[in-house]
Amino acid sequence: MSSATPDPKSGGAALELLVHGVGGTTAADMLDDPRTVRITGDKTAAMHRRRDDVDADEHPERYADGPVPEAYCWSNLTSGNGARALWLLLLPFMVANLAHWMRPPSEGRPGLVRLYGVLVRLVALTLTVLLTAAVCEVALDLTAWQCAGSGACAAQRSWLGFLSAERGGWWSAPGRRLALAAVAPAALVGLLWYLSNRTWSAYEAQRPPVGYDSDAPADPATPAGTAQAGTVPATPAVPRPALGRPGFWYGRRLVARLRAAHTAAGFLTVAAALARATAPRTTGPPTAPCARSSAGLCRAGSPSSPSSSCG
Repeated sequence: MSSATPDPKSGGAALELLVHGVGGTTAADMLDDPRTVRITGDKTAAMHRRRDDVDADEHPERYADGPVPEAYCWSNLTSGNGARALWLLLLPFMVANLAHWMRPPSEGRPGLVRLYGVLVRLVALTLTVLLTAAVCEVALDLTAWQCAGSGACAAQRSWLGFLSAERGGWWSAPGRRLALAAVAPAALVGLLWYLSNRTWSAYEAQRPPVGYDSDAPADPATPAGTAQAGTVPATPAVPRPALGRPGFWYGRRLVARLRAAHTAAGFLTVAAALARATAPRTTGPPTAPCARSSAGLCRAGSPSSPSSSCG
């Protein structure tokens, strides 16, 4: 019975990838050899081989009977200051990236591959919009509009006193309250950009060694193992699985474009929430701002409902 997924072709020795757990096992322990050599990476995360296996790629015939063990040490990725916990904000996008790269093989159908990539990227874009809209709901609707617009709610929270509608201060105007509250979702979008830019600078923007197919395909439909324009590989291109290509992780241009798209979508979500929330005040009576505001602003009830805080 034939396998549904064909075995990938490889021009080198087979690899056995060893990854330690949260305990942070050393490369020497994983490879069961005190003589280990770091073949790629840095002090934060790196790949190690036994000294005798360093040249395995140049002499694959020596390893016809078994794979070459290779240890990945990543323990330093989880050590450091508390700011690393902010990377959890990127967890949903990591799942979307996994969905993009875990697609089943579809040789000879590049159109289907591109369609799959477009759909997954649209889903990832909606995650940015959804996260930003959720913060808009809390900051603009619950805090700036409903609570600050209600004297009883604002009186119970001293930090909202300057926004209280009953005080009649400069910040008490509904439009100014919403504009100030929009700083929160805008700051979230800026934080996502900052975290993405840090990982991009440390990983995706780093070029592979000179002489390899340094530019990874911008689109997954590009056949793996093919040289890119403007590069001259040291040896003729050999079909290899994607993970075997030195340029697999190189995505300087592609990731920069995706980051710009997500940042723009986040800021547009904030702008849309502000524009739709303030639109009824210029097109209708000032007592009906709840009717058509975006992201469910002031949907606690109608203007005549006693449960509504919109006045």
